[in-house]
Amino acid sequence: MVKLKHSLLFLILAISIFYSINSAKAEGFDPNNIISDLEILDHTSMDLADIQEFLVNKGSYLANYSCPDASGITRKASEIIYNAAAKNYDCDGAIMSDNPTEEEKISKCKKVTINPKFLLVLLQKEQSLIEGSPSQRNLDWAVGYGCPDSGGCNNRWLGFGKQVNSAALQFRDYMDNPQYYTYKAGNTYTISNTNRDPIIVTPANQATAALYNYTPHVYNGNFNFYKLWQRYFTKTYFDGSLLQADGELGVWLIQGGLKRPFISKAALISRFDENKIIKVNKSDLDKYEKGVPIKFPQYSLIRSPRGTIFLLVDDKKRGFASAEAFRNIGFNPSEVSDASWEDINAYADGTPITATSTYPTGALLQNKKTGGVYYVYEGAKAPLLDKILLTTKFKNKKIIKASPEELDQYQTVEPAKFNNGELLKSTISSAVFVIANDKKRPIVSGKVFEQLGYKWKNIYTVSPQVLYLYDEGEPVTEAVANNK
Repeated sequence: MVKLKHSLLFLILAISIFYSINSAKAEGFDPNNIISDLEILDHTSMDLADIQEFLVNKGSYLANYSCPDASGITRKASEIIYNAAAKNYDCDGAIMSDNPTEEEKISKCKKVTINPKFLLVLLQKEQSLIEGSPSQRNLDWAVGYGCPDSGGCNNRWLGFGKQVNSAALQFRDYMDNPQYYTYKAGNTYTISNTNRDPIIVTPANQATAALYNYTPHVYNGNFNFYKLWQRYFTKTYFDGSLLQADGELGVWLIQGGLKRPFISKAALISRFDENKIIKVNKSDLDKYEKGVPIKFPQYSLIRSPRGTIFLLVDDKKRGFASAEAFRNIGFNPSEVSDASWEDINAYADGTPITATSTYPTGALLQNKKTGGVYYVYEGAKAPLLDKILLTTKFKNKKIIKASPEELDQYQTVEPAKFNNGELLKSTISSAVFVIANDKKRPIVSGKVFEQLGYKWKNIYTVSPQVLYLYDEGEPVTEAVANNK
């Protein structure tokens, strides 16, 4: 009976660990790569007003808290955080006056900077100071600096101002002088965890190694840091966005809330303009689960495991109704690539291609009589309301002259639209919209526009009639951009 109880207890514990670890993986957590070096060092990510606004929006106790900074000058918490991140100095070894000015520090000391976002996450991770109801002890040991796991805190570092300032200096030193610390990028370590088995970790960069030097645990310390960073400061991107993590080569399409990797450059450039790739932080990509890779270029011919041949057009697969249909359109059997069911099922079903189908890849037809241009696809014609579509969405298609009688063979559907992810503005307004889920969502400011990594040159100026085709969506605000 005792053995059975122990076995049952072991099984429950094993299941608990299995689900917690797999849950972490589902959230994108990688203990080897928690945050990038670029992210931890970006001291320009927030100015003083941004930090104060963040604290106010979170309802933080710190929004109205003031105390002495590291030099004994009473300041608001937001100013202490900003100064520690962007206006900090390492004056070790410098001969300074009793009350050094900013100019003296600039001339005699080494400037030390860190991302203020990083400090904000650290404050919540260590003492819940962003969203909690802190005691004086929580404030005095705001980031746990000088409080080792072995117990006891050194009163030399007592006080919110000293804590924040010291943490900023410490993490910058981890980055600048990694040779002096235990955990280093590229080396492999077995890291113990409270109530968990040890985990083997190989930090992929200095920032991840720095986190382990400060808190030598995967769970819950650094996992909690990761979750907070994701919740506070990763951005949400809309379907149709092309994302590339800083320092990485791969490009991903956000589609259906998933990130889909392009397996080849041909698969990318046959569908999208490379100039629209948005450079993001790795953590922005981490928040998305991985979808089915995009292997094949636009208009590829692929064969299912069952032998059916499909033509890929945009996000649809059009099967050939017969071998005659394949031959009549003039495709070459040598152009057909084998595909898995996973590849094939990633595409919606399009209208089958028969021996009498016309323009299987879609075409631009112009009425010889009126001059109107239509996009013809799958037996229907969509009018083009603005000639800009000819040089953007349909820039790779030639216009074919057609008689009114030929055009009458096709059912008229709603006008052609731009795809999700495109940036549009009207000829009569300066407002910029992003197309998301077939709605136009106004971007409230240039600051939000640039925070999301968009480029001004990628905005298409269209006629009001084109914008009227879309229902109005929710504004894209700073809160949306930062996923608050």
